[in-house]
Amino acid sequence: MPWAGDADPDFVCGPCLTNPLPVEWTEAWGCYRGSLERVLQAFKFNRHDFFADPLAELVEGMIRARGDLDFDTVVPVPMHRAKLRRRGYNQAELLARALAKRLGVRCETSLLAKTRDLAAQSKLPRAARSGNVRGAFLASPRATSARILLVDDVCTTGATIRACATELVRAGAARVAAAVVAKTE
Repeated sequence: MPWAGDADPDFVCGPCLTNPLPVEWTEAWGCYRGSLERVLQAFKFNRHDFFADPLAELVEGMIRARGDLDFDTVVPVPMHRAKLRRRGYNQAELLARALAKRLGVRCETSLLAKTRDLAAQSKLPRAARSGNVRGAFLASPRATSARILLVDDVCTTGATIRACATELVRAGAARVAAAVVAKTE
């Protein structure tokens, strides 16, 4: 996965060389460690929703520097309705809404749904994450011909982005790219 924190803009991580994500590109603003890790955990688990706009500003800058703004819509990685009830908000949706506003495009939360309440990816070993999310997302037929920017807060193995993008492509999206705030090392 290419990510903005790397000195080489053409850098691709090892797993993505052998099993590329079904997206045109994926970028992360930074590395999930230190202060950024603490901010993202507060954003995700402590309802520090005031971080949505500053984090969106970082991602916006990364996307504008990339020079690719050819999107109809921003789509957040969805959360299952049971988990949404428990937590009270989806941090990826907050980030996507703030980013869409900055980019001047729609944020569409209904183009992709999570169909099952799964074990948290962060609690699973790396090898189990892909199987955990396989078949867990359903794209709306309205995704057909859409140019989609998929947004999440953190990417660890790429399994969630892979599952979401696969479903959007299957539904006929014209293109899918993905942006996250942070990528693990």
